[in-house]
Amino acid sequence: MLGRLLGNASQSLLKRVSHIMKPQVIFVLGGPGAGKGTQCSKIVEAFNYTHLSAGDLLRAERGREGSEFGQLIDNYIKEGKIVPVEITISLLRQSMTETMTKDQTKNCFLIDGFPRNEDNLQGWNRHMEGKADVKFVLFFDCSNEVCIDRCLERGKSSGRTDDNRESLEKRIQTYLNSTRPIIEQYQKHGKVYTIDASRSVDEVFADVEAILIKEI
Repeated sequence: MLGRLLGNASQSLLKRVSHIMKPQVIFVLGGPGAGKGTQCSKIVEAFNYTHLSAGDLLRAERGREGSEFGQLIDNYIKEGKIVPVEITISLLRQSMTETMTKDQTKNCFLIDGFPRNEDNLQGWNRHMEGKADVKFVLFFDCSNEVCIDRCLERGKSSGRTDDNRESLEKRIQTYLNSTRPIIEQYQKHGKVYTIDASRSVDEVFADVEAILIKEI
């Protein structure tokens, strides 16, 4: 069933953009509340990148009328668990191909909140090997206490069902147990830029900007 998400529509789009440069991807990782979305928004303003939030795509699919995976996604998010990789990759892949079909110059992507565990990483390698180039990982490092405080403050206006202390504690544990080992794997290959995300938005972005200017 999940395999159908990677079926005809996505394959058709891929054929239409097969002559275009492969997507150039930066994985953006960090704990909940580390400021990944905020920094991605600033990168989009300053550079020719498209921001794809795995979490936002999943929440949109959860709320889409007629989605056969909406309830499944909802249950995973509420429990602070990681959604099956086939669903997440299909949404990311569809978004990238649609973006590149509309504008052939937009082949640089920030993928925010993915890969979140070994299954995500293996799924990416399985489905996207040869179809996209991962340049490096931006790792926004922040203490658990700061992350929780930021998310609780955000929850006052975000309307997100997972911005509450119970869900946050589960999400933090999932991040520590599942995502940090992925970051460490990339660090061993020299493909991680670690940024102190406990500082102000502008201070953090100054470091991000310097990294991107160096890499472009």
